[in-house]
Amino acid sequence: MTGTMFASLDDFVAKGRAHLARGPVALVFVEDSVEIASTLLHLSRSGFRAIIAFVPAPIALPEAVGSLAIRVTHDTLTPRAWVHTVNTVIDAAPAGTWLHYCFNAEYLFYPFCETRSVGELLTFHAEERRDAMLTYVIDLYARDLSAHPNGVSREEAMLDRTGYYALGRNDPVTGQPLDRQLDFFGGLRWRFEEHIPPARRRISRIALFRAQKGLRLQADHTFNIQEYNTYSCPWHHNLTAAIASFRVAKALRTNPGSRHDIHSFLWSHSVPFEWSSRQLMELGLMEPGQWF
Repeated sequence: MTGTMFASLDDFVAKGRAHLARGPVALVFVEDSVEIASTLLHLSRSGFRAIIAFVPAPIALPEAVGSLAIRVTHDTLTPRAWVHTVNTVIDAAPAGTWLHYCFNAEYLFYPFCETRSVGELLTFHAEERRDAMLTYVIDLYARDLSAHPNGVSREEAMLDRTGYYALGRNDPVTGQPLDRQLDFFGGLRWRFEEHIPPARRRISRIALFRAQKGLRLQADHTFNIQEYNTYSCPWHHNLTAAIASFRVAKALRTNPGSRHDIHSFLWSHSVPFEWSSRQLMELGLMEPGQWF
């Protein structure tokens, strides 16, 4: 069953703004044909009111989930195409609308997501006077690369249980520490850093945020409004979320410069991913804050 379609980003902005009228809205950037259906199903089950899929012309949405998403034909493979697209959607959306952006083969998890909707999560977060939520991008990878040469297997997904760390973030102009901002590292980006450009080694992303006039997403996954980049308010710890992502595994196994050097992603701290918020909270990879 085919859902609503728009011929381009400009076409969507001109004719499709009604789909942004009520959040939360998920923006999915489809880069290849891997795990498109599972990505859209996961977002639908989380309770997003609208799912906008930006898809290159040659790629078809799987028929079984085509009705779940609004398709916008769009070149997502141009470097940093997602930055311009997210900012265009910010301008088109009503102020205050909650937005989430991710890529195919990525899955948003938040505390108690098995029993609570993303709308409930963001209602509580907004009541704490927060307009954005920090998410850690946690790398998933296949246990056996001979069986899954692209590094992707939902059935045998693994993740690192340790090896994550944070460094203070400094203002690039003054060199002074930025209040309540940290750079987070770990996962495949850390273990295989020789294949990852330094600017892409952070695993933090502000993947849930409210649209407002003048807000701009930047190429390093931060925003031009500094409060959006903070991990909590000044008074207490706030909610954080996680994105379980095969994106780095896919890239390392696809790019010619790395695919022949990597024969396994496993190491002594690999554990099976349980597809649960409980596991991610126990590993310290997301924070329930005051939400119980």
